Amino acid sequence: MADERAAAPTSLLDELRRAVRDVSADPDLLASYRRDQAAPALLEAGTPAALARPVSTAEVEAAVRVAARHRVPVVPRGAGSGLTGGANAIDGCLVLGLERMDRLLDVDAAARTATFQPGLVNAALREEVRPHGLTYAPDPASMEFSTLGGNIATNAGGLCCVKYGVTRDALLELEVVLADGVAIRTGHRTRKGVAGYDLVGLLCGSEGTLGIVTEATVRLLPAPPAGCTLAAGFPTLAGAGTAVARIAGEQRPSLLELMDQATVRAVEARYPMELDLDAGAYLFAAVDEAPEPAREAIAAIARICEEEGADLVVASDDPAEGRMLTAARRLAYPALEQLGSTLLDDVAVPVPRVPALLSGVERIAAESGVLIGTFGHAGEGNMHPTIVYDHRDADQVARVRTAFTAILRLALELGGTIAGEHGVGLLKRDALDLELGPTRAVQARIKQALDPDGILNPGKGI
Repeated sequence: MADERAAAPTSLLDELRRAVRDVSADPDLLASYRRDQAAPALLEAGTPAALARPVSTAEVEAAVRVAARHRVPVVPRGAGSGLTGGANAIDGCLVLGLERMDRLLDVDAAARTATFQPGLVNAALREEVRPHGLTYAPDPASMEFSTLGGNIATNAGGLCCVKYGVTRDALLELEVVLADGVAIRTGHRTRKGVAGYDLVGLLCGSEGTLGIVTEATVRLLPAPPAGCTLAAGFPTLAGAGTAVARIAGEQRPSLLELMDQATVRAVEARYPMELDLDAGAYLFAAVDEAPEPAREAIAAIARICEEEGADLVVASDDPAEGRMLTAARRLAYPALEQLGSTLLDDVAVPVPRVPALLSGVERIAAESGVLIGTFGHAGEGNMHPTIVYDHRDADQVARVRTAFTAILRLALELGGTIAGEHGVGLLKRDALDLELGPTRAVQARIKQALDPDGILNPGKGI
């Protein structure tokens, strides 16, 4: 059945080629668009019938109308950097690759807004607005290669979101192509506005299941001062967790990140930085205020770390040294990837429960007999326990699945969520009932209202 569905009907291809200039059914090219970066040993990926790479909203509209007439599923895709299978293909689908819609359309420095197409890379936007003395705040670790459309689809966060918020907090207006191939604009460029339902908030994080973003306007902020940065090593993970809860409650850092011992050792092995391999955890903090307030705040954070047992505290107000201090954290996931196949989790709990989450993950690792490196946005309670395993070992794969589910349940027991910023995709759809309960049916009705034939990224997100 899969092979039959994968072969695109001639009529479908002919209509797509009249609608979009760049359409392909080449098997080798389609194979490269089958999946995102999520664990291939654990998640299925189908064979697309065709790939269309539009360059305009009009082409997206036309492609979706063709797919709707043929009742063909549409899987939108940006850079394919996702980690939950949200961009994985479905047998017989149309993959809509948006990477060529990568233009920055407008920067309004006076209004502090930027408007762009979804294929623009996060870091490229940040570079473009820098000469205006402005910045785009959401800064996921993948910002050098992830697209803003993908960031919107998952409501991506980042290292500095503890102070500045996530993608949804920056979004003002969206242009979206709906399941019938009609583009709408929703939201407003004003700082306030409550006319009608908040469709921008609804569409952000919906993983392409309700509409396909073709243009977005976001809020920019004045570029912050360099401020001060701190790195602290703790002999125990518990001490670092307690320090996180105190710092988040008593101070207002712009960055508060954590790496456990397994992650520290992975980073040091791959990218030597003279990290203490015996440390139970490292904390990284930054304060981006004016010089004197920043120094006072970082000194207060240093005192909290020392009171909670840190045996190494290094602080600096030099921007280059600050980047060096936090570089290890940005390399956490690439370093763990070097150890084997990885399954990255993305749970979030109330910040005071971070110590309990960290100790619980340690217990799960011991009970399941798998290596788990934990790092993440501790100041927001959003952690990324990452399981490292050999995908060729069936016993390990089974234990990985058990550990992964146990982490999701732990987060819920602590009053948290199973998905903080990477989306649900395919990876966590079976666990949604654990968190949503009866409200999942309400969400299904919203999906039905906006996509009655179920063609937009079916099986993902809800």
